[in-house]
Amino acid sequence: MPFCFVPQMFHCQSIATTTNGPNSINVEGATHKQVVDLIKSGGDVLTLTVISVTPKDAARLEPSEESTGFSYVDYSEKRSLPISVPDYNWIDRNGERFVVFNIYMAGRHLCSRRYRDFANLHNSLKREFADFSFPKLPGKWPFSLSEQQLDTRRRGVEQYMEKVCAIRVIAESDIVQEFLTDSDEEHGSSAEVDLKVLLPDRNIITITIRKNSMTDEVYRIVVEKLDFTNEMAKCFALFEIVEYNFERKLQMNEFPHNLYIQNYSTATSTCIVVRKWLFSLARELQLSNDDLVLTYFFWQAVDDANRGQIKSEDKLYELKALQDSSRKSKYLKLARSLEGYGEISFPHCACDSRKDGHVIATVGIQNFKLQACKDDGTTESQVVEFSWDAINEWEVDDEGMAFCFQYCRPDKKPRWVKIFTPFYAYMLDCFERIQQERKWKQIDSEQLIETDEKVESV
Repeated sequence: MPFCFVPQMFHCQSIATTTNGPNSINVEGATHKQVVDLIKSGGDVLTLTVISVTPKDAARLEPSEESTGFSYVDYSEKRSLPISVPDYNWIDRNGERFVVFNIYMAGRHLCSRRYRDFANLHNSLKREFADFSFPKLPGKWPFSLSEQQLDTRRRGVEQYMEKVCAIRVIAESDIVQEFLTDSDEEHGSSAEVDLKVLLPDRNIITITIRKNSMTDEVYRIVVEKLDFTNEMAKCFALFEIVEYNFERKLQMNEFPHNLYIQNYSTATSTCIVVRKWLFSLARELQLSNDDLVLTYFFWQAVDDANRGQIKSEDKLYELKALQDSSRKSKYLKLARSLEGYGEISFPHCACDSRKDGHVIATVGIQNFKLQACKDDGTTESQVVEFSWDAINEWEVDDEGMAFCFQYCRPDKKPRWVKIFTPFYAYMLDCFERIQQERKWKQIDSEQLIETDEKVESV
């Protein structure tokens, strides 16, 4: 696959030629879109030839920062961003009282800006994109505004942001991105914000946190909101929705609010979810006496069956018939007997033990599995299972974005396997969790033996 570098902007004096097959096409003065269209039609091989010039000629051809030389920018590519300015607040700071307008993306608060911030944004954009016809901002007014006039101004800045952010090249510019990023210096990273969290039963709760709250603090607030006991809290955790079929557990040093505002989507109101963080079926059965926990286990099992994590196969219709919260115990009893229940399967990725194709890694309380698949994720028949007793060591390669583990088969030398996955940190968490739960089992067994011995002595 050839590597192509396509600049966003071509100055009219640029000297470059792209060669596609036997024909050479000069792209001097071409727009970004024209170059992209040319590349798309170029087939598998594309050659970019840049004609070098002397430093003197380069300085003559390339305008300086002070120059008003005209540049071609492609404004034709549009995008739909759910940006809104639904309300405003009065702020008292350092003896000054002023209004800030709250900017949201898909229902998530991004930042709050004064009118003068919008005016500065407007002027900066006009300098950067001099040939674009920007919409007008609401007029400046030297006197205090009434509530009705403030709401008119709010609607005006909202319409302005909608039109500006509809142009992809402008919306993705550093000027707009910095404007939409809250300034810790001005507003304080410890400012309180609302965070929506999706629960396993598909309900959503809203909690108030600090912007710089890390995962453990946010989860503590969720636990208090749900009135979890300590034992319940140990068996759930905060996850991020990465894609429809996969969620990853948040690391303790992450900032959930940052993820919340960065990963906006019109399809869901939040990317932060509470999911079961438990592999042991024995511990799950102990916790199932609580109706809320049982309900959460039920809905997660429904999700896992729908996405194919639980291999329902010939039991599919039976599961569907039981898919009602009033029959959750029966549903779980059947689901727990099926392959894939209580396991976590990672998206397919490369592995150094497989020359061609990828693997799908699956973590469960019984073993760790690698299933062969094609580069596109299509599964193949070969599955290699590793018992936890056979796995000696594991570690992460941060630089290589990989998870590594060493296993040893009977009468064979230990061997290392490297799995190249962007979720290597989460895979490490899974391995550590499995070992923790295996210790639980060992402690439970020892306590049971000790209890039996006391009973016999009596």
